[in-house]
Amino acid sequence: MENGKQSSIPCSLISCEGKMAEISAKAVVLEWLVGSTADIRARISPVVALIRANVVVPCLRVALYTCLVLSFLLFLEWVHVMFLAAVAKLFRKKPAERYKWEPMANPAGGGGAGDLENGGNGKDIFPIVLVQIPIFNEIEVYKMSIGAACRLSWPSDRLVVQVLDDSTDLTIKDMIEKECMRWSSEGINIRYQVREGRVGYKAGALKEGLKRDYVKECEFVAIFDADFQPEPDFLRRSIPFFTYNPEIGLIQARWRFVNANECFLTRMQEMSLDYQFVIEQEGGSSIHAFFSFNGSGGIWRIAAIEEAGGWKDRTTVEDMDLAVRAGLKRWKFLFLGDLDVKSELPSTFKAYRSQQHRWACGPANLFRKMATEIAKNKEVSIWKKLYMIYNFFFIRKLVGTMFTFFFYCVVLPLVSLMPEVDVTKWGAILATFVIATINTLVATPRSTHLAVPWVLFENIMSFHRTKGIFIGLFEAKRANEWVVTEKLGDALKNKPNVESCAPKKPPRFKLFRDRILLQELGIATFLYACGLYGVFYGDDKYYIYLFPQAIFFTVAGFGYFGTMIAAPISYVS
Repeated sequence: MENGKQSSIPCSLISCEGKMAEISAKAVVLEWLVGSTADIRARISPVVALIRANVVVPCLRVALYTCLVLSFLLFLEWVHVMFLAAVAKLFRKKPAERYKWEPMANPAGGGGAGDLENGGNGKDIFPIVLVQIPIFNEIEVYKMSIGAACRLSWPSDRLVVQVLDDSTDLTIKDMIEKECMRWSSEGINIRYQVREGRVGYKAGALKEGLKRDYVKECEFVAIFDADFQPEPDFLRRSIPFFTYNPEIGLIQARWRFVNANECFLTRMQEMSLDYQFVIEQEGGSSIHAFFSFNGSGGIWRIAAIEEAGGWKDRTTVEDMDLAVRAGLKRWKFLFLGDLDVKSELPSTFKAYRSQQHRWACGPANLFRKMATEIAKNKEVSIWKKLYMIYNFFFIRKLVGTMFTFFFYCVVLPLVSLMPEVDVTKWGAILATFVIATINTLVATPRSTHLAVPWVLFENIMSFHRTKGIFIGLFEAKRANEWVVTEKLGDALKNKPNVESCAPKKPPRFKLFRDRILLQELGIATFLYACGLYGVFYGDDKYYIYLFPQAIFFTVAGFGYFGTMIAAPISYVS
C-alpha cells in the first residue's frame, strides 16, 4: 500500500505540473499576441496617419474644391436657363406672335375626312403629312397610338400613317397588321411596313420608312412612339408654323403623362421631364431656336432631315444626333408648350433604369463623336457653337449628372468622416433643396411637397446616369445597348387580355433576385456607416441628410420603386 501511494503521488504532481505548464504557455502566447497587436498598432498608426495626412486628405480636398467649382458652374447654368425661361415667358411673344401663323380650316367631320368645311381644294391648303409609328413588341399600347394617328383631323388624301413594325413576336405582328387593316377598311391611308432584320433599331426603322416611294410626295413627318396619343387637332395647330416659316425644321410638342399618378416613381419622372420642357426647351426654343428633339411627339420638315444627312444609328440617341446636325445646318426649332401629346411613363424601376442608361450614355457618346464637328462648323455663329458644346452637352449632359452623384453621395459623406477637410455641408444641401423647390414651383406646382424626395431620388438615378456617361465617353461594351422601354398601357387593368401573349411569370425567388441591386445596397451601407460615425463623433448633425439618402438607396437596392411587373425586353448591338 505504501509503495502504491508513493507511486501515485508523483503521477498527481506530474499531472498538476503539466496543467500549470499548459496555462503558462497560453498566458505566454496571449501576452505575445497582445503585445504583438499593440506593437503592430504602434507601428501602423503613424503610417496610417501619415497616409491620411499626406494622401487621403489632400485628395479629398482636391475632390471637394473641384466639386465646389462645378457647383458654381451649375448654379450659373441654372440661373441662365431660368433667366431664358423667364424672358420667354414674361417678355418674349408667344410662338404664334413671333412667327407668322394662321389657323387652318377644319376638315369636315375630322378623323381624316377629305373635304373642307368652307369648301376649296384641300391640296392648296393641306400639305401631305407622313405619320410614323415605330413599334417593337409593344402589345399593350399599339392600338392607342395607331388609333390616335388615324383620328387626326386632316384630309385622308393628304395623310399617310406608316406603322413601322420591328416586332419579333409573330402573334403580336399579326395583331398589329390586323389593326392596320381595320383602319384601312375605314378609309384611312395606313401602311403596315416590316423589314428584314432590325439594323439600326428605331433609327433604322425610321430611315427605312422614309425610303418608300409614296413618301416622296410628303413634306412633313410626325413621329409618335407606340404609347403616344396626339389630339385630333395636333397637325392643324402645328403645320401652319411650317407653312409660313420656311426656316423652321422641327416642331416639338410637350408631353403629358397619362399615368403620372400611378406611383411614386412616375411622379418623380413627371417632375424631371416637366423641368426639361418648361425650363430648358422653352428657353432654348425662344432664345437660341435650338434644343434636342425628344424622339417622339414632334414634326420634322423632311427637307431638314435630308439636308442634315438623315437618320443615323451610331448612338442610342438618334433623335439628338439628328437635331444637332440639323441645328448646324441653321434650321430653327420651335417648342410649342401649349401643344400637348399624351404619353406613358415607365412604371417599373428596371425599365426606368434602362431608359436612363440610354439617355445618359447616348449623349456622352454623341458628344465624343460630334464635339470637333461642332467646333469646326462654319455655318452657325460662334455663340451657337458655344451654346451647343458648353451649355447643351458639357454642363447639362455630362457635368450636371456626374456632379450630383459624386458630390452628394461620395465626397460630402467622406468629408463628414474627416474633420480636417471642412466645408459648410448643410449650406450645399439646403441650397440644393431650395433650387429643387423653385424648379418644382415653376415646372410642376402640384408636386412642390415632393421637392425633397425628388432630390434624394435624383441622387440615386445620377449613379446610374454616371455609369452610362462613362460607358458612352469611352465607348465601352454597353455603349450601343438598346433596351425597349416597357410601357404597360392598360395591362394592369385588363390583364387577361394580354396574358396569352405575355411571357410566363417567373418564380417568386427569381423575381426577388432580379430586383436586388448590390451596387445600390453597397452605397446605402456606406452612407449608413458615415451617418453612424456622425451620430457618435460628428457635431454638425449631417446624418440627418445621410440617413434618408441611405434609406432611398436601400429601397432602390431592393427594387421597391415603381410597380412590380416583368422586366423589359432588350436587344444589344
